[in-house]
Amino acid sequence: MKKLFACLVTILVTTGVMAETKPFNLSLTPDIAVYNRSTTIEGITLSVWGENPQTALSLGFVNGSTGTSIGLSWGVFFNYADNYKGVQWALINYAKQDSLGWNAGFINYTEGFMMGLLTGVVNYANRLKGVQFGLVNYVEETDTGFQIGLVNIIKHNRSWFGNMPDEFAPVMILVNW
Repeated sequence: MKKLFACLVTILVTTGVMAETKPFNLSLTPDIAVYNRSTTIEGITLSVWGENPQTALSLGFVNGSTGTSIGLSWGVFFNYADNYKGVQWALINYAKQDSLGWNAGFINYTEGFMMGLLTGVVNYANRLKGVQFGLVNYVEETDTGFQIGLVNIIKHNRSWFGNMPDEFAPVMILVNW
């Protein structure tokens, strides 16, 4: 009887865990989708406009990720995320908090910490550990960031020059570190 009870409990617990994630989602908007926006997708999402926490390949016009999400997000117009690890490709990529990986687009904007590569016409990161490659690159603060572009701005660079960028040249053409 104890073994039967233990098996039932195990099945019920694992079914509950499995019910929280789905392998596939289709969506027109976050509210008109196969699964609601709080369901974690571990697989593929195809969206006109989708928004889910995910470990997935996301293909769509506008891809949104809530919480910490991982994967490849390819949006025609816009990718947005709370925290994202992986690759984001779109005209505009936006991370509300942190991003780890590669963001490629016309505009890449990370409000928090960016660790990795930003390639675009305009790149912005509040904090950077990595490389920005674009026409205009801007970082509020970095310890080990490198910029390649026409206009490169590092407002506060604590490691390479100490106080030098604030006092001498926070803006450089072609390269900045």
